[in-house]
Amino acid sequence: MPKARQHRLREKARWYAPGAIAVDTLGSGLPVLLVFTTSGQPYPLPAALVAAAAWPGVRAVHLRYTQRLLGESRGMLSTLHDWLTLAGVLAVVQVVSGVSPEPAYALAAIASAPVLTAVYRALMHRDLTARRRAAQAVRRVLVIGEAAPADQVVEQLATRTDHAYVVIGAVPVGKSPLSSGIPEAGRLEEVPDKPGQDGAAVLDAAHRCRADLVMVVPGARLTGDRLRRLSWAAQDAELPLVIASGLTDVAVRRVRAATAAGLNLLHIAAPVRRGPQQAMKTVLDRAGAALGLVLLAPMLALVAAAVRVDSAGPALYRQTRIGLRGAPFTMWKFRSMVQEADVLRASLTSANEQDGPLFKIRRDPRVTRVGRLLRRTSLDELPQLLNVLLGEMSLVGPRPPLPDEVAGYDAAGLRRLCVKPGITGPWQVGGRSELSWDESLALDLQYADNWSLTTDLDLLARTVRAVVDGRGAY
Repeated sequence: MPKARQHRLREKARWYAPGAIAVDTLGSGLPVLLVFTTSGQPYPLPAALVAAAAWPGVRAVHLRYTQRLLGESRGMLSTLHDWLTLAGVLAVVQVVSGVSPEPAYALAAIASAPVLTAVYRALMHRDLTARRRAAQAVRRVLVIGEAAPADQVVEQLATRTDHAYVVIGAVPVGKSPLSSGIPEAGRLEEVPDKPGQDGAAVLDAAHRCRADLVMVVPGARLTGDRLRRLSWAAQDAELPLVIASGLTDVAVRRVRAATAAGLNLLHIAAPVRRGPQQAMKTVLDRAGAALGLVLLAPMLALVAAAVRVDSAGPALYRQTRIGLRGAPFTMWKFRSMVQEADVLRASLTSANEQDGPLFKIRRDPRVTRVGRLLRRTSLDELPQLLNVLLGEMSLVGPRPPLPDEVAGYDAAGLRRLCVKPGITGPWQVGGRSELSWDESLALDLQYADNWSLTTDLDLLARTVRAVVDGRGAY
């Protein structure tokens, strides 16, 4: 029975594992063979064979080829960690063998391995996301808990499709009815008459629903000894059991499990607000902005000329926005609207298509012909490189809000001001103007609380696709 319940998890494409091993093997061995042969380094074929074995070997030791992990993430941090391990392993092999290729050629030879691995991981992640949108490669989940918190977990899981859990039923505790619309597969008493009653009811419901996994939502009536006995019943039946902690939008890397006096504790690390990573972000921001302004100078001049020719008014538009910790600053953009756009906004209030404090109109009559192209391609944002150079913005961060938007923020909205706003960010790659205010805020808060350098690199890479796609740009 447990094996039958697990078959859906194995609906991940069969090409994931062999493809990953093949990409890692060839992507490390062939470049080494090519670089060593063309540069005259010693023993090119043995070096290639060692690299071809070492890279997938390192990743296998780190469990990168397990069915549970394949396709689940496209992040670069684990791949970079594996690559640094590979460099260490090859350095040891070099010392033991006495063969000493030139360091520059050796590093160049293995530099493509993590890149190819990351590309393949992105392909797997994209394919797995598509499969889960079609209800494939998922686990059928039975939720156990009091009605209100169980409904919250059900609704939270239903808002996204980038995970493996599909709720097929619930077993509420007590007499309160479910409101999420999920089928009720059974019900637990507020206080069980005998110790094994909960386990028998849950296992019966799981069998009837063909559940792959039981997800328990602890509460006032389901905790302590009762929860422990329920876990025993699931374990004895070889039915996987997980516990929903109630934490939302906290990156796994910030969570650490510990135990004290028999209690299982979750330590939540504070968001990164200062330190080496933030210093590196500042350096990369300003260096990237300076390089971008120099390299893109001819394009900036052409866009400025096109704006001036298309409509009356200056090429650049400046506007007060709110930055880090609520500090106002002047943000620069290429003008994409008619010169009197701010005056005309009051007359268009009734046409606003956004909820919350945002103001967006899909076919805004104030946008010029060139302005539509600039917005579609995000070229109107390029002058913000100057704001990044001045330290007022970042290359990656939440969307810089207007003062009147911030005036309507609640405590959750104000938290997005804990980091610098960015030229691109979660709003840019998540759908832009097609997102509701709540969706936009959720993305920004998740970014602000879980920021890392690898998050920025991932968002920068996804920005290219978002700009090409143009979805939500108006």
